[in-house]
Amino acid sequence: MENNENFVKVTIYGQEYTIKAPADASYIKNIAEFVDERMREVQEELSTPQVPAKIAILAAMNIADELFTRNKDYDNMQHEVEGKVSNLLEIVEEAIHNQE
Repeated sequence: MENNENFVKVTIYGQEYTIKAPADASYIKNIAEFVDERMREVQEELSTPQVPAKIAILAAMNIADELFTRNKDYDNMQHEVEGKVSNLLEIVEEAIHNQE
């Protein structure tokens, strides 16, 4: 059996972690850098230093908000596209029917 798991060392908000994941090491590092950046952005927005756990929770909330917003936008776009495709199919079917 082939073992595709990687062990990748990353640093997030000054803390080093060894991540075991079945993914490309650079992908894992990019995710860690993204989380680190978000945590640092959260701390910069606060007037006083906060414990890392609080910063992590606030960063996770911000990331989840972005995800939910993008999912909602995607769903809206998908419904819009489906509606347009449905309208186009009706037009094509009507045109075919009129030629018969």
